[in-house]
Amino acid sequence: MDDNLQNWSPYAKEYDPLKAGSIDGTDTQPHDKAISRALLMHYEPPHNLESKPERTLFVARLGPKVTKYDLKELFSKYGEVISAKVIVDVVTGLSQGYGFVEMKSEDEARRALRRTIDATLKGYKIFVDYECGRTLKGWKPRRLGGGFGGKKESGQLRFGGKDRPFKRPIVPKILKPKR
Repeated sequence: MDDNLQNWSPYAKEYDPLKAGSIDGTDTQPHDKAISRALLMHYEPPHNLESKPERTLFVARLGPKVTKYDLKELFSKYGEVISAKVIVDVVTGLSQGYGFVEMKSEDEARRALRRTIDATLKGYKIFVDYECGRTLKGWKPRRLGGGFGGKKESGQLRFGGKDRPFKRPIVPKILKPKR
């Protein structure tokens, strides 16, 4: 077996925009402008956050009317919520469709993650995963061309995350010649 495949995982262990833009994580050339932008951009996660990244969950696909109180109500079913935040546009004040929830412990965060796999909030099926910004080395957010989200139509389809894992690379078997 190829040495690279022995350590292969459907999920990124370290973020590389080039690999995240590849269905199996093996691409060597950028295929869209976002990947090129992400390779050039520098990103430092915020240092002034009080939340602990190992117990903070990323919540996406939120409806436009979802508030931090709605997030707190949903996640408090699975443990004590320390904080909840919906990210809003600084100019319009409208929801960006994602947010963060900090649970009291890592165990409660794990439990909440497992139990919200098919959760809906105010009629929208939400997506929940661990926060990547401070826990995944090399992370670049979507606004800089990175992330794991995206749609085929947007030209920014990304892989390596919980929602869209890498596909196992197809490696042709090399036939050994008979003697």
